[in-house]
Amino acid sequence: MSSPHDPYVRVRGAREHNLKNVRVDIPRDTLTVFTGVSGSGKSSLAFGTIYAEAQRRYFESVAPYARRLIHQVGAPAVGEITGLPPAVSLEQRRSAPGARSSVGTVTTLSNSLRMLFSRAGDYPPGAERLDSDSFSPNTAVGACPECHGLGRIHRTDEELLVPDPSLSIREGAIAAWPGAWQGKNLRDVLDALGHDIDRPWRELPGEDREWILFTDEQPVVTVHPVRDAGRIQRPYQGTYMSARRYVLHTFADTRSRALRAKAERFLTSAPCPVCGGSRLRPEAMAVTFAGRTIAELAGLPLSALAEVLSGAGAGGEETARVLTGDLLARIGTVTELGLGYLSLDRTAPTLSSGELQRLRLATQLRSGLFGVVYVLDEPSAGLHPADTEALLGVLGRLKEAGNSVFVVEHQMDVVRRADWLVDVGPLAGEHGGRVLHSGPPEGLAQVPESATRRFLFDEEPAPVREPRVPTGWIRLTGVERHNVRGVDAAFPLGVFTAVTGVSGSGKSTLVGQVLAGVLADRQAGEEPGPGERYCAAATGLEAVDRLVQVDQKPIGRTPRSNLATYTGLFDAVRKLFARTETARERGYGAGRFSFNVSGGRCETCQGEGFVSVELLFLPSTYAPCPDCHGARYNPETLEVTLDGLTIAQVLDLTVESAASFFAGTPTAERALTTLLDVGLGYLRLGQPATELSGGEAQRIKLAAELQRTRRGHTLYLLDEPTTGLHPADVEVLMRQLHSLVDAGSTVVVVEHDMAVVAGADQVIDLGPEGGDRGGRIVASGTPAEVAGAAGSRTAPYLARALRS
Repeated sequence: MSSPHDPYVRVRGAREHNLKNVRVDIPRDTLTVFTGVSGSGKSSLAFGTIYAEAQRRYFESVAPYARRLIHQVGAPAVGEITGLPPAVSLEQRRSAPGARSSVGTVTTLSNSLRMLFSRAGDYPPGAERLDSDSFSPNTAVGACPECHGLGRIHRTDEELLVPDPSLSIREGAIAAWPGAWQGKNLRDVLDALGHDIDRPWRELPGEDREWILFTDEQPVVTVHPVRDAGRIQRPYQGTYMSARRYVLHTFADTRSRALRAKAERFLTSAPCPVCGGSRLRPEAMAVTFAGRTIAELAGLPLSALAEVLSGAGAGGEETARVLTGDLLARIGTVTELGLGYLSLDRTAPTLSSGELQRLRLATQLRSGLFGVVYVLDEPSAGLHPADTEALLGVLGRLKEAGNSVFVVEHQMDVVRRADWLVDVGPLAGEHGGRVLHSGPPEGLAQVPESATRRFLFDEEPAPVREPRVPTGWIRLTGVERHNVRGVDAAFPLGVFTAVTGVSGSGKSTLVGQVLAGVLADRQAGEEPGPGERYCAAATGLEAVDRLVQVDQKPIGRTPRSNLATYTGLFDAVRKLFARTETARERGYGAGRFSFNVSGGRCETCQGEGFVSVELLFLPSTYAPCPDCHGARYNPETLEVTLDGLTIAQVLDLTVESAASFFAGTPTAERALTTLLDVGLGYLRLGQPATELSGGEAQRIKLAAELQRTRRGHTLYLLDEPTTGLHPADVEVLMRQLHSLVDAGSTVVVVEHDMAVVAGADQVIDLGPEGGDRGGRIVASGTPAEVAGAAGSRTAPYLARALRS
């Protein structure tokens, strides 16, 4: 029985995702850590059940009309939860913020600084007092009218847009235009407008070239396409877009990194000539505080900004004292987390995920809330061990302020500092979903079936491995990108290399942008590309035949994308069904067994398997399709079976079960074996991409790559591949990555997990700090050599990992 003063959050009958009617009691006012292998159900318990129920209860107190305007996650599958206070969710996510998002906007410090200038700034004689919006480059009243508040002007010219004027338009003279149908469409529209698209570009009249490349007009014309063999193409209305307009539109609006990088090649960027890069109107720039403009203060590192504000606010007016005091207190929480090197105008896309996570934490620390449950999703993900120390301090302060802190975590240093441990497992998927231990961390020692136990108590020492000898080197000279300035870097080939350093030290810049960029440029045969632009010289690239980048982005954004479709396994399965006797008799091809096209799918739910039920003031709920009952196919398609199973039943198999079912079928066996090798045997073949974690998505990509026939020397680049992975899953992943090296490839990982770094052949350590105090190679060599390097923040943690 629970009383009104019950100090526990009591969960009864939790059945969300793979949870098996879980019953657990968790004390409030503690730092509680949820552990377990990937896919065990710990996030389903912490987020899908506890946080979702707290959110549902809060929304019930909101006016019904307002509820319709808020995204609601819906009621969790749970019998009862008692003793649950209001909850705040703080997730580690790799967001894709725009160029207008910055450190100042993420922390809301920019708002306070703008208010300081509005109320306490020094105005020119006779100048009208401005409101705070006038000091924001993101508002119409504050933004420079020339650059629209971006601070830079992007321009293009004929030489960039048409690199080879000897070509005709039909031959692709306008290199900036898109390929495939869209480019052909623009050429056909020009032809219909009366321009000669078969004459060499340089022979066209100057006024025609100017109009084709730079006009802002968008005329619409009837296009009569040339008929292809055997295809009838009807006339259509085509709209013209000049090359400049297309490039600027793509650069500003596309979400595709590849398209944006291509557009960037046809643009030159320079500080705005009107505002000089300040992004603001002249009247805002005329106001100063402590003798500096708001743009100058926003460009200072936060630690330096605090010094300026401390001196200026001490003897000033009451308004200035109050506003600077508030700013200093809020800057203090950010610098406490080791982010004093960041400036307010540092754009969010240039921040690492670890920096973004800590900025969000600092904002929460200043909120002053107490009596709430903070639910955090792997807050140590993307953090160097040195940064994790600061993180633990902040989590402790949140708890001391009278809050409960519930953390889903894989980092054993965080787990050891917990007051209470909830271990979920024992394995993943249908083999997990049970609470194995709920109590103080030391009690896990008595739970032999826990996968976490041996890592928490260091029961097994890591095997000692002799570092491999490099077969060659890629050398980058004079790297200039973000905070990496004038660096010469050497990446060994034929070995496993770990790139380390504190958050913001330049690891992802050096590996993910510069190294990846020069290799991508070489493979594309296009110069100069982004990689070449950030590097004075690069040698040794000819030894690499292929570049593969494996990240943690989703494998699909809709439930129609799943494990089977991404790996190509679904194609093989559909062909097997099409070869059955029943399918041949009825004339069913492989397309009949796809739920993404009409024919074999259930048309009531369009192959989704469920229908949305709108409940007006309550969250929309999803119910199984009334016709196919979740099978996704129509009855005729489900009459076809393969060894007794319908296509819907095959999609419901786990990878583990499917491996047995398709034994002896090479096309299916190869994909399933690689999925098993990377530890994903618990996933269902038809599991929607939207239900997969970032770590699962990355391992699926790796499995898809492993099943390919490898030709030539491949270089694999992975950015924090262990993020979101339990140490037991890390072991499985590392076996696969080391097997790639043994097969003759090169693997380079950006990594914070010292167990992974200790098992590498070579280590490149950046630092010594983050931001302007980082961006240098502090040490490089074997793990043992780097562990002894003076001045390295990584060295003591790596030395400890090598000893254990």
